[in-house]
Amino acid sequence: MTSFGIQIIAALLVGLALGLIAKSLGGDPKTSPNGLTATLDTIGTDYVWLLKAAVVPLIFTAVVSSIANLRQVSNAARLAWNTLLWFAITALIAVVIGIGLGLLFRPGSTASGQAPAQYTGHTGSWTAFLDGLIPHNFLGLGATTTVTDGVAATDVSFNVLQILVVSIAVGIAALKVGKPAEPFLDLVASALAVIQKVLWWIIRLAPIGTVGLIGRAVAEYGWDTIGSLGLFILTVYVGLALVAFVVYPILVKSHGLSVKQFFSGVWPAAQLGFVSRSSIGTMPLTQRVTERNLGVPSGYASFAVPLGSTTKMDGCAAIYPAVAAIFVAQFFHVDLNIGQYLLIVFVSVLGSAATAGTTGATVMLTLTLSTLGLPLEGVGLLLAIDPLLDMGRTALNVTGQALVPTIVAKRQGMLDDALYNAPRNGDPFSEDVREVAHETVDAPAESADDGQRTGLVGSRA
Repeated sequence: MTSFGIQIIAALLVGLALGLIAKSLGGDPKTSPNGLTATLDTIGTDYVWLLKAAVVPLIFTAVVSSIANLRQVSNAARLAWNTLLWFAITALIAVVIGIGLGLLFRPGSTASGQAPAQYTGHTGSWTAFLDGLIPHNFLGLGATTTVTDGVAATDVSFNVLQILVVSIAVGIAALKVGKPAEPFLDLVASALAVIQKVLWWIIRLAPIGTVGLIGRAVAEYGWDTIGSLGLFILTVYVGLALVAFVVYPILVKSHGLSVKQFFSGVWPAAQLGFVSRSSIGTMPLTQRVTERNLGVPSGYASFAVPLGSTTKMDGCAAIYPAVAAIFVAQFFHVDLNIGQYLLIVFVSVLGSAATAGTTGATVMLTLTLSTLGLPLEGVGLLLAIDPLLDMGRTALNVTGQALVPTIVAKRQGMLDDALYNAPRNGDPFSEDVREVAHETVDAPAESADDGQRTGLVGSRA
């Protein structure tokens, strides 16, 4: 039970059981939840907020430090280009699979749900991408105040894309300044080490957070929300499974890497993405496993993973909008032509960037439907089952956000193969995991000279 993976599996089972109990106790989970449901909601929500609290300082310190360590902006530019290219390649594959499944299963032809008279929501626009790039303040922070019954409540948010832009600019500026910036870079490096330690403590609380998150989901949605939209849900999850367990393994294997090692390495982040339904909230853990389990250099991972958390979403921005657009067209008896299918591909490959900063499956779907000229009322029809779909979509998003840096690092000769192939000891976040991996590989050569050292390494591994 000291194994992190075992703790997570146990937490999933406990959360499922508590969720079923909470649902049986009655009460409306949204307006008048019972005590158990409210407790599970508080635990899950607070844990996601803990993770999000680490995002801003982690991105800033990690990106600035990584740029300072690279010392070659041209190398960073090449890595960025290759990263975006593989984002597009995997998104293209995912959206083609989504279109194929939509045409094969025809989920909208059997749905009996009633669309609302009007959907009032925000439609994604291509100018949102440009607006999202420009920092509104130093760290891309924002605040929204709402007044309810005379009481004002302020919600503070942040834009990951803007934080990334600011961090890159500061890092490059520090390189250009030279020697006078060395104290600043030393301070940033020290701050990064402290933040990573705090993050490690937060991650160790993941089993507790998992109980609350999965329990709350079961208590609120259960199994009775599927109804007549079951075929649509099945279609989406078949698409997610095909990408995760067929396409991704093929890409991993084609680059000479172990499929088993990849999935065992990315598992902690994927499961947290499933229960939290937040790529941004999972991002600190995604970056951690990408570096510590998959062997991607920290300098590159600190750039690629935050970028992927806003622009790399094979679940939310490729498979889901493709299947959902076909569903809406079938539901309203609208025939799509080949040009509109090509538009679905175009929007899915590039649309996630256009909705960065306000990203989400609902925004992405409205962008797709508005581009195709389909009724936006279809979005409202799918909102009821969105949380059920969001769990699988986010898990695939997170897996892809770790996959692309791994592939790019391998192709560029930067991947730490010893760390990637190191045995998983159940605690992928231990501070000495990188050193243990290398010592394990070197142990046979050293055994003739130092038998005691070999025995020590073997026990640690």
